[in-house]
Amino acid sequence: MILAGEIGATRTRLAAFETEGNRLQCVVEKTYASQKHDGLTGILADFVKTEGIPVHSACLGVAGPVRAGRSKISNLPWTVDALEVAAQLKLNSVGLLNDLEAYAYGIDGLESKDFITLSEGSEDAEGNRAVISAKTGLGMAGLYWDGFRHHPFACEGGHADFAPRNELQTELLAYLQKKYGRISCERVLSGPGIKNIYDFLRDAHTADEPEWLRTEMAAAPDPPALISRLAMEGKAAICDQTLSIFVSVFGAQTGNCALNFMSTGGIFIGGSIAAKIVPRMKDPIFLESFLDKGRMALILKTMPVKIVTNDDCGIIGAARYTLVQKAFRKDR
Repeated sequence: MILAGEIGATRTRLAAFETEGNRLQCVVEKTYASQKHDGLTGILADFVKTEGIPVHSACLGVAGPVRAGRSKISNLPWTVDALEVAAQLKLNSVGLLNDLEAYAYGIDGLESKDFITLSEGSEDAEGNRAVISAKTGLGMAGLYWDGFRHHPFACEGGHADFAPRNELQTELLAYLQKKYGRISCERVLSGPGIKNIYDFLRDAHTADEPEWLRTEMAAAPDPPALISRLAMEGKAAICDQTLSIFVSVFGAQTGNCALNFMSTGGIFIGGSIAAKIVPRMKDPIFLESFLDKGRMALILKTMPVKIVTNDDCGIIGAARYTLVQKAFRKDR
């Protein structure tokens, strides 16, 4: 029995998987609101006690950099220590991965129905892969191809500098700099990033905010979700323009990620935002921005680009990591 976890600023998901060879079957899964808890210890204790699951191995994907078996969650005041978790679960060791590294492990555990293709790329596409995911934050990871299989590895590319590509985006950058100082890609490509774009358009008088929308925004429990929904429904011009800027920047940053990792084997777009705005991601503006890399456009055209629609990819990947490690130990 494998305990797998996906620890993020908004939610913490835990799941128990039974194994049969290299196949995984989810037995039970539970989601907790991260902000309502002081740390992971209480959540783990509740899950193990209430579900009564015997844990034989475990791996957690966490939304933050992992160093020496420890991670400070990027948008949450938690520190997760693999040794402490192992002691709590009475295990010799526990896997602790960056959440996008875990997500990368999950890619090969999905089925064809879990992907929506934005660009087919070459028929014989092979080589490194990359994943990019926008949720509460922006995450990236690479998958190095050794000629036989892919090896996922973490990075913190979501915190690289935001680079505007036109006059409007330059004005957006200046607006955000006054508010936050240094601006990373995550300030634009995330749930809070969608709200940042909206606020810029409203405050810079680039787009009007109708009175009815101002009232709805003030009462909305999740303003980015409201903005996205109204844009998809065509009910507010400011929301439509917000999402257009978001998709354009997302396409450009996905292209940057593809070049950084030379992902000739494909680049995979994860996260709840992309999966919920698929019609807008299919808009030509995304691929135009993705390919707008001068001479490198020819290489980018050969790379498959796919949206991952299965929200379980990260937690599946955390479970698959334990299988990979088990196989590695056997080979040695």
